[in-house]
Amino acid sequence: MKKFLLLIVVFIVAAFLVYKLMSDKDTKAAPSPDQALHIAKNSGPFNIAFAGLMNDYFSLKDALVDWDTLKADQAAYAIAAKADSLPVSLIKADTAIVETARSLAASIVGEAKGLTGETGIEARRHSFDMLTDELYNLVRTVRYDGQTIYHIRCPMAFDDSVAAYWLSATPAIINPYLGNKHPVYKSKMIGCGEVTDSVDYGKK
Repeated sequence: MKKFLLLIVVFIVAAFLVYKLMSDKDTKAAPSPDQALHIAKNSGPFNIAFAGLMNDYFSLKDALVDWDTLKADQAAYAIAAKADSLPVSLIKADTAIVETARSLAASIVGEAKGLTGETGIEARRHSFDMLTDELYNLVRTVRYDGQTIYHIRCPMAFDDSVAAYWLSATPAIINPYLGNKHPVYKSKMIGCGEVTDSVDYGKK
């Protein structure tokens, strides 16, 4: 009788241990709801498309440096086309990141088209500042790893007191808000600005 009771106790303990082990395994396998969204290295085709978008943005920046509204509009049209056709579905990331990237790309399209409808270079520079914000957010959202992108601040972009930003492929300061044909400063303030951030996901 004692042996029988002992066997029952052993069986109950063994069953409890098996249940505990299985329960712990399931808990470890379940992802935490606070876990960070995942994004992997971008594909070659996506980076090629994104590089094209960045090159058109840099062309817009250079046009503003030269106070050339015609070239600025041409570059803005190209930006709108590239952002509209950006293959965000190729991003190796969670759905939330892909949808955020799609929304930002749509905002870039709107800002670029809006720039071409502005009158005068000052209004175009305001649109350029807003477009820069959207593109900077997109670069960080998709973790673009095709090149280093520098985020640069001009402390006196508007009315000599309001700051604005631009993106560059180099840390060299060539200011698109003051440019080389300013009615007061001429080209003397083209080097006004400071690098506030450098985004290089290729190393991560």
